[in-house]
Amino acid sequence: MSSLSDKEQSRLKRKKRVRKKISGTSIRPRITVFRSAKHIYAQAVDDINRCTITSVSSLENAVKEHSRFESKVALGTFIGKLLGERVLQKGIKTAVFDRNGFLYHGRVRALAEGAREAGLDF
Repeated sequence: MSSLSDKEQSRLKRKKRVRKKISGTSIRPRITVFRSAKHIYAQAVDDINRCTITSVSSLENAVKEHSRFESKVALGTFIGKLLGERVLQKGIKTAVFDRNGFLYHGRVRALAEGAREAGLDF
């Protein structure tokens, strides 16, 4: 018997399928998203050099100091904008979006749209 639920196993299967096709570089990093029940995390990854360029999460002080969000989707949008600004400060304008096996709706979609609003192109 597996310790992972069927839902989690399905997500990991989708994750593997997507990761076979996409990869990030230092010029065009991979934006990866992880969401838990309460929080959301995103990072820009250079897969060739195996390093994280920048990351942001809902646990950071910059996010906590902001006023309370009306929903988790609004939090996702804010996280996306913050990530987009940090990536643009590094001089990177384009990226590849990796939804990490999660369906593209809700917080994951809001994060992607927030990064696009900040000026990131993917």
